[in-house]
Amino acid sequence: MDLDTVRTFVAAADAGQFREAAAELAVTQQAVSKRIAALERDLGVRLFTRTPRGAELTIDGQAFLPHARELLRVGERAVSSVRTGRRPLRVDIIASRGAASGLMRAFHRAHPEIDLDVVMLFDIETAVAAIRSGEIDASFRAVGVPGRPLPEDVEAVRVLDEPLQLLTGPAHALAGARSVTVAQLAGHRIWMPGIVPGTEWASYYDDLVAEFGVTIEATGPNFGSDALLDTVADTPALATFMGAHTRLVWPAGHGLRRIPVTDPTPVYPHSLLWHRGNPHPALATLRSHLAGTVPGHDAAGTWTPDWVLPR
Repeated sequence: MDLDTVRTFVAAADAGQFREAAAELAVTQQAVSKRIAALERDLGVRLFTRTPRGAELTIDGQAFLPHARELLRVGERAVSSVRTGRRPLRVDIIASRGAASGLMRAFHRAHPEIDLDVVMLFDIETAVAAIRSGEIDASFRAVGVPGRPLPEDVEAVRVLDEPLQLLTGPAHALAGARSVTVAQLAGHRIWMPGIVPGTEWASYYDDLVAEFGVTIEATGPNFGSDALLDTVADTPALATFMGAHTRLVWPAGHGLRRIPVTDPTPVYPHSLLWHRGNPHPALATLRSHLAGTVPGHDAAGTWTPDWVLPR
């Protein structure tokens, strides 16, 4: 159904005269008459009766009027949902408990007036495709993966270097340490069943293993963070890596320890990705917020792989 004819019908019903409706819509009276006649043909009913005072709604016109108003409201909502600046900013944060989630929570606290849609996509290829198609406005990722440069229309800026920590149970050999060096991790089993080959985080840990000779095991099914914490707490021979900004809660009886890793400190590099032509005004606000509130990168005594996007 043509919304212009519906809008003309509502204007004529409210004005009670085709002439006044024409003036309101900035069209001729003849155009109003033609639109009303076309709508009546589509509906198969008479909507107005001509009177000396103008035009009065028929019974069918009275029945159609509230639905016509709703059609116009729905049409306006449909347009608003995709109009630049009117729809929520859609951002991929990868996981609900990770550093990117914390960055977006801080952004929301600083800018509560900006509507947000938060999504969690799996890997960088999926995220880049969603950015290019307009499905999302931005994504937090470690870029770039060796041999897979970003498309030319996708921009990226490094926003956060997140230090890795060693997570152990109370009976682990390193549980009492205030910090551990990377060299001290040699010979210890670090269990990370969530590593998926081909992802950007798999590339990161492959380089960490190659650089420092640590032992990372990704064997076994990934039952999620709760199962991982249970196993590390109960198994003295196992530890795992965790980002310093990852928010996890475990039972007090687990006795888990988060231990800083030093000399050097491996940091996980989070970057913000977006499409170069994206006009959403809140995207610029997000980028400005991150630039002004996130600590610097490439600090002395830290390590990232050679392929990581520079500052």
